[in-house]
Amino acid sequence: MFYEDLCQDSPRDFKRATGVSPALFAEMLLTLEQAKSGIGRPAKLNLSNQLLLTLMYLREYRTQFHIGKTYRVSEPTVCRIVTRVENTLMASGQYTLPGKQVLSESDSAYELILVDATETSCERPKKTRSVLQREKEAPHP
Repeated sequence: MFYEDLCQDSPRDFKRATGVSPALFAEMLLTLEQAKSGIGRPAKLNLSNQLLLTLMYLREYRTQFHIGKTYRVSEPTVCRIVTRVENTLMASGQYTLPGKQVLSESDSAYELILVDATETSCERPKKTRSVLQREKEAPHP
């Protein structure tokens, strides 16, 4: 899915697909445009599609191989795009993820129950000759 197709959708569908609102997407795109250097050959994907590629990678947990097939680029290119876009957005200081402590906190309490299921030996009477002889001698009803 390319940005040109997605921008025609409603803002609600846009957010469902990317995880961000169209306004936040535009802010991120502006940050990427300001940090863009004109060094190197032109990219196959424009900045809006590079940002969309990165957001889909982060949101959908798809492999870089499958994303590369969707955007018709190689797997290493997807890796470079994701790394560069993430680093640029994080370096701007406007977009941050919550720390590990915030992500790991939970408001639900867990109750732990331990069950001891170890095997224990059972004491049984040993069969000796006297017991076996008594069984033979005893009349059976």
